[in-house]
Amino acid sequence: MTLYFERRDLVVPGDLLAEGDYTAGENTYKVDDKIYATHVGLMEVKNNTVYVIALHSFYVPKVGDLVIGKVVDISLGGWVVDINAPYLAMLKASDVFGKSFKPFKDDLSKVFDVGDLILAKVIAYDRTRNPLLTVKEPGLGKITRGRIVSITPAKVPRVIGKKGSMINLLKQGTKCQITVGMNGLVLVIGKRPENEVLCVRAIKKIERESHVSGLTDRIAEMLRKEAEK
Repeated sequence: MTLYFERRDLVVPGDLLAEGDYTAGENTYKVDDKIYATHVGLMEVKNNTVYVIALHSFYVPKVGDLVIGKVVDISLGGWVVDINAPYLAMLKASDVFGKSFKPFKDDLSKVFDVGDLILAKVIAYDRTRNPLLTVKEPGLGKITRGRIVSITPAKVPRVIGKKGSMINLLKQGTKCQITVGMNGLVLVIGKRPENEVLCVRAIKKIERESHVSGLTDRIAEMLRKEAEK
């Protein structure tokens, strides 16, 4: 069994990472007994599984994901939404109007217009059709306040943290409401603009330094210093 890179080494697609009795993990593939990288990122090995932490990635929709999207078009049957994925999503008018929806009578632009941002959930997706969204659940719908910060989707778990540890630290330290879309868009709502600015700065710092150990302590220190000003 041979590793051709050290842990946290930067790798690019096609790099031979390991050879032997290893399992191919995320962002890798295996040919015979050799494992190769599929993304630019940092190599990791855990329990004989070789994987790559992607530095840049696009969002792959999953059923149940909370997402933030922009309405980019209105069709006869609903809204077309950009959710930062390779595929545009669809929000059906019947999801909003219910059985009372009348295609030639109801003005969809009065509910969501082109350019509007919405908070939605993915309820269906497979390779045969584009993602389908819903806004039926409490808290979902048009976003009317706050700031949107964009991060690489692969860094979303780091912003949330283990058992929500990082997101809770951010909420406590900035006094902001934070809604994380799994597609890499984060909604920040604070009582004051300066609180939102601080929260956005902290989130971008997490994105930049997610691969460096001791990140939680550095974020806590950053928030503490800002609170003392």
